Amino acid sequence: MSSKTTSYPVSKSLFSGFALFGKSDAKGRPIRRLPTRRDWPGWVIALVQVAIVVAFFGGWELAARLGLVDVFFWSSPSAIFDMGVIFFTEGDAFTDIAFTFRSTLMGFALGTTAGALLGMSFWWSRNYAKIMQPYIICLESMPKLALAPLIIMVFGMGLSSKVAIATALTLVVSTLTSYSGVQAVDRDQEKLFYSLGASRWQVFTKLVIPSCIPWIISILRVNIGLALTGAIVGEFVSSQHGLGRAILQAGQTYEIALVWVAVFVLSALSIAMYVAVAWLEKVLQKGIVH
Repeated sequence: MSSKTTSYPVSKSLFSGFALFGKSDAKGRPIRRLPTRRDWPGWVIALVQVAIVVAFFGGWELAARLGLVDVFFWSSPSAIFDMGVIFFTEGDAFTDIAFTFRSTLMGFALGTTAGALLGMSFWWSRNYAKIMQPYIICLESMPKLALAPLIIMVFGMGLSSKVAIATALTLVVSTLTSYSGVQAVDRDQEKLFYSLGASRWQVFTKLVIPSCIPWIISILRVNIGLALTGAIVGEFVSSQHGLGRAILQAGQTYEIALVWVAVFVLSALSIAMYVAVAWLEKVLQKGIVH
């Protein structure tokens, strides 16, 4: 008993909206082609971004003037601008920015470096890695921000406590990421190194570290955000300087415009550090490739 298969013709009109079919071949069959995507020019994207910002603040100002939003709780862009002028000309703006920037940068550098070294050290002994892994996971799941008051009691109200909190947030992430890079090391290449007479130190410096560097680079942009979060939380708890302290004090005295000024300055600082770290990441990746 034979079975017949029925073939159904594909209608070109069904896919005309997806631009999957172009010209026909010699037998009249449609030639499939991939859909094309056109990227907007950079100036168009920048223009749209600026337009969104202008529309947001313009709508906010209009709503504040028409009484649609409570200016006591939300303030207005014009009041925020005036307060920003006072903050930078008469206040401690540059001192607070420098304090937050230093604590973030130091915590980022210490946490990333120490975490990378700790994660790569697990390559030397599997037993050592198995012993330390539960403690690392426990430290990762621990609410480190809840320990901020204890850290400040130990390290004081100065810069060191903010650096310690920022380091604590970035340390574990860097450790786990670099350990993933250790686990991804090619075992065949490792055997090849040993077969050529390389020592363990040579294998570590010539194979393990270069293999882990891309993993470490990939975590830089995440770590800069975590370090900034740690610094701000430390300033919230107790500090003499910093943007976090400015936000906290302004909120306690209901100076909403000053709160927004500090928030916008903090956002600009975070964007600047993120762009700098992204540039550093590209430079390091080019160095690895070449």
